[in-house]
Amino acid sequence: MRAGVLETHNAPLRISTISTPEIGPREVLVRVRASGVNPLDTKIHAGAAAHARHPLPAIPGIDLAGIVEQTGREVSRFRIGDEVYGMTGGVGGVQGSLAEFAAVDADLLALKPANLSMREAAALPLIFITAWEGLIDRAALKAGQKVLIHGGAGGVGHVAIQIAHAFGAEVFATGSASQRATIEGFGATFIDREAAVEAYVAEHTGGHGFDIVYDTVGGKVLDASFTAVRRFGHVVSALGWGTHALAPLSFRAASYSGVFTLLPLLSGEGRAHHGKIMTEATRLAEAGKLVPLLDARHFRMESVDDAYALIRDHAARGKLVVEI
Repeated sequence: MRAGVLETHNAPLRISTISTPEIGPREVLVRVRASGVNPLDTKIHAGAAAHARHPLPAIPGIDLAGIVEQTGREVSRFRIGDEVYGMTGGVGGVQGSLAEFAAVDADLLALKPANLSMREAAALPLIFITAWEGLIDRAALKAGQKVLIHGGAGGVGHVAIQIAHAFGAEVFATGSASQRATIEGFGATFIDREAAVEAYVAEHTGGHGFDIVYDTVGGKVLDASFTAVRRFGHVVSALGWGTHALAPLSFRAASYSGVFTLLPLLSGEGRAHHGKIMTEATRLAEAGKLVPLLDARHFRMESVDDAYALIRDHAARGKLVVEI
């Protein structure tokens, strides 16, 4: 098979012909049709993601969508010809999706939404799992709650808006003025990211704060989240880097949860739960409640480095996907 191989950090991927992987009893062989590109992929490429641990040489690519070509003897959930998707590799020494085939732990997969293309489906796994784990698994989102998403036009952010909206929450999201139409288009009330926390908390919650605050930005935005949450509320973050004062959170008797989406891939624990989360993504997508925001540009394996450059330069207008 053909595959993109990263041999040296920050170097262009080498397109190579290598052996097609053999599958284990609990794996399926997937003919990859599309590989999602995430900011984390660029950090792995640069050797700047110690938490992802992907020893070289390696095939990168965290998300995939494709077709089942072969099933292991212990796999009963999938059949040859099924269209599937999931967050399946590209970290921890697990082969990624920038290849024509991938041997994938069946627990990580779900049937692809029938109403989404391979390209659309490959854009979803990492961002959907991250959003779902924060809102549903950690914060136990309920209908009627007021939810604030920081970074509502980003990858995790625009999916978090849609999940919260689907669960009956009243959704608010921060962003730049140029992102207002995107945020409102997904069903959230727009809040300018330059606005003072006290001002938008007063305007939208009567000064009480939001029931759930999901920080997808990190840094000072996480500190602002501790001020924006209501008493006994919940702050979730997918980016907990830095030093933060927890007193504002404690004064509200609120709680904090971190989301580390890579843990099942790195540890082997909880992989079946990721497959179940992707099944929920399929349910929402087929119900018309989940649509990925895609950049209109198309990429092939030979132009992966161009996609990485767009992400590094913050020039992507939605998720980027490589078609295999």
